[in-house]
Amino acid sequence: MNVPQMFGENVFNDAVQKETLPKEVYKALRATIESGKQLDVSIAGAVAAAMKDWAVSKGATHYTHWFQPLTGLTAEKHDSFIEPEGDKVIMRLTGKSLIVGEPDASSFPSGGSRSTFMARGYTAWDPTSPAFVKEGTLYIPTVFVSYTGETLDKKSPLLRSMNAIDKQAKRILALFGKKCRKVSTTVGPEQEYFIISEEEYEKRKDLRLCGRTLFGAPVSRGQELEDHYFGVLKPAISEFMIDLDKELWSYGIPSKTKHNEVAPAQHEMAPVFSTTNVAVDMNMLTMEIMKKVAKRHGLVCLLHEKPFEGINGSGKHNNWSMSTDDGLNLLDPGAEPENNTLFKLVLTAIVKAVDDYQGILRASVASAANDHRLGANEAPPAIISIYLGDQIGALVDAIVKGQNYVHKVSLEGSIGVPESPIFPKDATDRNRTSPFAFTGNKFEFRMLGSQANVSDPNIVLNTIVADAFEQFADELEGAKDFEAACEKLIQRELKAHYRIIFNLDGYGPEWEPEAAKRGLLNNKTTADAVPVCFEDKNIQVFVRQGVYTKAEAIARADIQLENYTKIINIEALTLLEMVKQDIIPAVSDYVADLCANVATKQAVNDSIPCNTEKDLILKLSEHNDKLSSLVVRLEETLEKIVPEEIIPSSQAMAHKVIPLMEEMRKSIDAMERITSSDYWPFPTYYDLLYSVK
Repeated sequence: MNVPQMFGENVFNDAVQKETLPKEVYKALRATIESGKQLDVSIAGAVAAAMKDWAVSKGATHYTHWFQPLTGLTAEKHDSFIEPEGDKVIMRLTGKSLIVGEPDASSFPSGGSRSTFMARGYTAWDPTSPAFVKEGTLYIPTVFVSYTGETLDKKSPLLRSMNAIDKQAKRILALFGKKCRKVSTTVGPEQEYFIISEEEYEKRKDLRLCGRTLFGAPVSRGQELEDHYFGVLKPAISEFMIDLDKELWSYGIPSKTKHNEVAPAQHEMAPVFSTTNVAVDMNMLTMEIMKKVAKRHGLVCLLHEKPFEGINGSGKHNNWSMSTDDGLNLLDPGAEPENNTLFKLVLTAIVKAVDDYQGILRASVASAANDHRLGANEAPPAIISIYLGDQIGALVDAIVKGQNYVHKVSLEGSIGVPESPIFPKDATDRNRTSPFAFTGNKFEFRMLGSQANVSDPNIVLNTIVADAFEQFADELEGAKDFEAACEKLIQRELKAHYRIIFNLDGYGPEWEPEAAKRGLLNNKTTADAVPVCFEDKNIQVFVRQGVYTKAEAIARADIQLENYTKIINIEALTLLEMVKQDIIPAVSDYVADLCANVATKQAVNDSIPCNTEKDLILKLSEHNDKLSSLVVRLEETLEKIVPEEIIPSSQAMAHKVIPLMEEMRKSIDAMERITSSDYWPFPTYYDLLYSVK
């Protein structure tokens, strides 16, 4: 396998553009991509023709505008290249068809920002993210807006947020005499997932409809031996991963790392960093490819954050940084961070931004699925805090307290035997319990769920940091003594936002009460987290930076709560069906057969002991009766919920429906443990987690 040759073979990338486009057209397109210049629409025809010829040479017959509506997924409508010409057809893609499309916008979520009977919407080409050919179709990455101009997608505000941070970061750089064409945020989203047998998956209605198991007794061997993490790959998993890498590489997705994760049947893939909007597109494509490749191997890829109770769920670590087009990383502290004023100012802006807008940062990763994972000693707590590590933490402490900073240098590591090489140790350790951790030259936002569209948290990060940059630039641009004003601002703002910094164990029992003392938010459910998005302060930061209008910001919060309510409702209805149609009848059948056994024994001789059967009959009957009463309570609770009342309905789901479902689960799992496997109607956790060889 020639990896360099195959890498990006399905992508209309820079090399293909340079080869197929006229020189001036190529230069104009690269200026838009690399410098953020306004797209010259006059070149669209030439780009479209070259893109079509290249796609047809790869076997494509159709094209589609590929976009990310507010469902959080991707969407596509396929049109063929054919155009009639007399009795024949020719293959053509016009400049207009490349630049703009018109999918029906009426059936996508809008959060009430437009009338549902108004159908017209537009997709518009995003030239900064390369087109690609997949399964006979040319995919053209686009944004999606309504006829009246409201953004109806995830990408439009992401691009706006990238523009905002570019604009404000260049103002900060100018204060230090540095100029560049563009400042870009980069992201490397690590992707965790589960792989299980397709045969077993098909037997679980909850997995098929909800993506997770709604019940299931813990398997006798889970992750407690810690032997699965980085363990030897099973042959079937290795074959899947080899095919996955091949396919990802062919689409120019720089899949770098693969390994077993902590829980049985859990794994991880990590890519190399890319510009944020490109990284988002790549991650959306990665999730789709994972599912398709798994299916080809008779497997199913589960991307739900918590498909199995009692073992770790899956996240998606968002490695976020900022760099100039000439290679300067704004988050690189350098050899002497205490003397790197630019780094200290950038760091201060991030600390301020995360503290001021911790509510919307938490809300950006909130979902029904991720609620099961956050704070469960497998992921960061639901409380936003920043980890800076020993080196940068000590620097911030010194600034806040007005003390001299004792420079911490990197040390050499060794195991103490002459055959072992000397290796360089980082100046600080990593803290996996922190939601927002500094890791050398970037921040790792660890709260994202595994199936999340990574646009959401990056829109927030870009916007709030851009806002802090703007405030700092406004204050410092007129300063007579820039250095003195800068140091004063850094100390003042770090003191004001010192509460958000926490370098200790986020899993420890002391942290939650300590966070409350500091006044930090602790919104544990989506229903509690998202309403902060309706607060004027949190709306205005998006408006100021040109990322959302007020209506767009409110619409997205509405959609998030609506989606949460719908998901919990689907889960509750699925659980009710499985309980009423399968579990209660199966347990009743087992109890009936146990009773028949007792009757048969006692008919022979009433002195034959039947305590085992009687004990099982009693326990199972009690659980089954309790389960039946919980079914009635859950049905009555669901009937009282009015979905149109967004906040009350989400609160009812979080604080009434979910507790009832959890109580039902206890009875179901208890019955599973003592019901004969011949009667239990569904694959168990053992079947699901250990069937892949």
